[in-house]
Amino acid sequence: MQQSSAPAPAGRFSDDERDAVYRAIHTRRDVRGQFLPDPIPDDLLRQLLLAAHHAPSVGLMQPWNFIVIENPSVKSRIREAFERANQDAVRLFPAERRALYSRLKLEGISEAPVNLCVTCDRSRGGDVVLGRTHNRDTDIYSTVCAVQNLWLAARAEGIGLGWVSIFDDADLRSILHLPDHVMPVAYLCLGHVAELYEEPELQARGWASRLPLDDLIFRDRWGEAR
Repeated sequence: MQQSSAPAPAGRFSDDERDAVYRAIHTRRDVRGQFLPDPIPDDLLRQLLLAAHHAPSVGLMQPWNFIVIENPSVKSRIREAFERANQDAVRLFPAERRALYSRLKLEGISEAPVNLCVTCDRSRGGDVVLGRTHNRDTDIYSTVCAVQNLWLAARAEGIGLGWVSIFDDADLRSILHLPDHVMPVAYLCLGHVAELYEEPELQARGWASRLPLDDLIFRDRWGEAR
């Protein structure tokens, strides 16, 4: 019978360690156009994927898989799928926002040395999974935690990461040969970067601004100011 490992002592990080964590959080950016052509070494890419694999998951189901995409022809098909979806997307916005939308660079599929599709296997763990008995979507939430781990680790390593979300689901499924029980959660572009925006790019370009935190905190119930 396997014995449980004993809990390790908990405690505050050193000042330098804590500052590094917060720096990664606050300076993380969604990168679209700042990628350099330099390849990402295999050992570094594996280190980033290991960080993603250490994300929390409900019931320890670990529903994620990582499809590493470096083949130019596959990237080209993905880029074409993005362009089709993006042409549809621009028409959904009010007329006064379409010009700005069209000027935004919303992907770095061709420029990034590595593309990565993070998927969620909705069958992993079986029909009944601890913690998912009353909320079927906790597997998706867990997969998003893996994406966040990857993003922060990439920032710490000086690797830029951009999340491309403007796709028709059927296109990604067809191009990447995803089985029916696997859903694409995040399509990511990764590569070295020489510089990053000091604020989110969409904020810098006037699309949106970060909301004040105090407006988002309630006490005990919805709408009750803290």
